Amino acid sequence: MINFEPAALVLEDGRIFAGNSWGAIGKTFGELVFATPMSGYQETITDPSYCGQILVQTAPHIGNTGMNDDDPESDQIWISGYVVRDPSRIASNWRSQRTLDDELKTQQIVGIANVDTRAITRHLRDKGAMRAGIFSGNALQSKSEMLAAVTQQPNMKGRNLTAEVTTADRYVVPAEGEAEFKVAAIDLGIKRNTPRLLSSRKIETHVFPANTPIDEILSEGFDGVFLSNGPGDPATATEVVESIKKILAAGVPLFGICFGQQLFGRALGLETYKLQFGHRGINQPVQDLATGKVAITAHNHGFAVAVPNSSYFETPFGPGRVTHRCLNDDVVEGIELVNLPAFSVQYHPEAAAGPHDAEYLFDKFKQLLVKSKNA
Repeated sequence: MINFEPAALVLEDGRIFAGNSWGAIGKTFGELVFATPMSGYQETITDPSYCGQILVQTAPHIGNTGMNDDDPESDQIWISGYVVRDPSRIASNWRSQRTLDDELKTQQIVGIANVDTRAITRHLRDKGAMRAGIFSGNALQSKSEMLAAVTQQPNMKGRNLTAEVTTADRYVVPAEGEAEFKVAAIDLGIKRNTPRLLSSRKIETHVFPANTPIDEILSEGFDGVFLSNGPGDPATATEVVESIKKILAAGVPLFGICFGQQLFGRALGLETYKLQFGHRGINQPVQDLATGKVAITAHNHGFAVAVPNSSYFETPFGPGRVTHRCLNDDVVEGIELVNLPAFSVQYHPEAAAGPHDAEYLFDKFKQLLVKSKNA
């Protein structure tokens, strides 16, 4: 059952939203962001890219279908805190194994309910994502004390969270049927559905901790390298950026998504920057500049790659070009090298949760593997 004890959401600019505790009771801190999907909350809250963030769901009803063991994208809930308008009091779905409220309590995720998530979202759209805290139970203090606790927290800009989300040990996701290719995936916060989609294309995926020496990976002769999604400021992941440069110099086909695109861009000499409130949801329109086709895509990123006004740019590895842009705000959503088999997108083509419009990018990666193998 949902708690009805008083709770407070405190933003770093001093604004406070009063509500009721939900999930675990206590206090939590993180960057306050909002996500727009109306479904797929299991995949959303278990996405490692949300590490260090308090999530506001713009959809008013959350938890209707409960929780199961099949849909989560990792082994745990990664959000620091959960903000919703009207959490479901019961779970009604044939696949449900427990309620979302029970899962939040089990994993000690502090949440707040019965707040105006529309007002919170509008505030973030005007002021930008910011540090915040949720306080309930004995953690409730005076406004000044809670605000002081929030402003003592680190900003997302400058945070390196890769070590918190990457796998501790290497593991293998076998291909469906006989493997045609073997790919190394650098785990920066990878989601479960990504290796599944590679597997369905007869690709055997070896998932490596992010701190694995790149010379060790390259020595095994993988057909390609995949850079996963993940949290944090890409400017802090300098070691991985240097590894990407070695991958490109070796001519190994490379495919990156989300955080992987940001690190790929930095390896090409481009800068990254923090978006005002980021892209988070499963309904973001992205245009393929080569074909003009628009795909509805899943996003979860607070940083982006900065590219000169021209869609073409020079890199130490030859010319590069912008391949995709978001139609909402013109943010660069895809880049590639013209003369090397390397490309990336800023969104989540594995679509968990989300539409499947961009799944063809895994086919594009396989085509690069075929071409490189036959060269």
